[in-house]
This record gives sequence, C-alpha cells and structure tokens, in this order.
Amino acid sequence: MKTLSYAILFCGIVTVVNADGDPERGKREFNKCKSCHMIVSDDGDVIVKGGRTGPNLWGVTDRVAGTADGYRYGKDHLKAAEMGLVWTEDQFSQFVTDPRSFLKAFTGNSKARSKMSFRLKSGAEDVFAYLAQFGPVSTQDEAPIITE
Repeated sequence: MKTLSYAILFCGIVTVVNADGDPERGKREFNKCKSCHMIVSDDGDVIVKGGRTGPNLWGVTDRVAGTADGYRYGKDHLKAAEMGLVWTEDQFSQFVTDPRSFLKAFTGNSKARSKMSFRLKSGAEDVFAYLAQFGPVSTQDEAPIITE
C-alpha cells in the first residue's frame, strides 16, 4: 500500500510540474495577492503571511468554490458554488482576471457581484501553479488499484 501511496504522490507532483503555469513566476505574482490572501495549512503552519480580506488559499486548487473555513463569501460566489464551480486552472484564471464578469457569466445573473475587486492582468496560470503546491495530502491511497 505504501508503494501505491508513493506512486500516487509522485503522479500528483508530476501533474503540478506539468501545469501550464510556472510556480516560480506565480510566487512573484502572488505578492499582489497577499495583501488580501494568506496561505496557512490546516495545521496552522503559515506558508505565506497575508491579509484576511480574502479567504485562505491553502488547498484552493480543485476545491469547490466558497468552501474555505473562516471566510464569509458573497451571495453570488456561493450561488456559483451551488452551481458546481470548482477551482480548476481555467476557472481560477478567468475569475482572477475579472471576478465580477466571471460570476455574471457563470451564474447567468447580469447583476452578480464579487467581493474581490482586484483584477490580475496576467500570470493567472502561474499563480494557480504556485498555489497547486499547497494543500492537504490526498487520501487517494485508499482508491482501488485499476489494471488494464
């Protein structure tokens, strides 16, 4: 079972490395984000000290939107979450480029608003690749082995 765990962990690392963005550039771009966002592990380890205006971005990649503990999301953001919004690289990049327009399009509500007013002009895929490094360890080691 340990071998399977290591194999899954290795595959996860390869996935992050093969992401479209560059985590090193993302780290630099994230400096624009940390005035509102922090990265703090579930155990309380501070990875990036930042503001509390926005939610903690620990484990944000491939997470259902609106589910970070300790943050009060806006109603349109929660509506998008109810509609199945998951932070994939594409969804994340569209959101951080223009949060309000993204929520309008995603929810179909022309009056949708976002609590996030900042727009990241470029480098969203890099920030996503950077954030993909930080999250809880997957419990996929309990998944069945599939052979072909």
